[in-house]
Amino acid sequence: MKILLDENMPLKFRRLLPEHEAITVEYMGWKGLRNGKLLAAAAEMSFDALITLDVGMSESQNRGSLPVSVLLLRPDRTDLESLTAMIPAVLSALGRMKPRTFVSIPEK
Repeated sequence: MKILLDENMPLKFRRLLPEHEAITVEYMGWKGLRNGKLLAAAAEMSFDALITLDVGMSESQNRGSLPVSVLLLRPDRTDLESLTAMIPAVLSALGRMKPRTFVSIPEK
């Protein structure tokens, strides 16, 4: 699966997804793009999903017309250790995620 990591994700998070092609927003040169434009750019470059910590993503986008899937992580803390603990849930969600859907971990 080709995954885009939002700019709010630690760069080292991509190493935790070795079975996926994880690329950062920064690497793509898309730092600063707003949510809608970022999702459109991701779709244009054939990304399957965006992983983000941006809670506003769920409120600012029409979930019925997402151009790519969105996986919103909602950890208690956003340090790499806390995000690493979420990897089993992330991999499970990615494995069952349908195209152009929105998933939150944990579900809220």
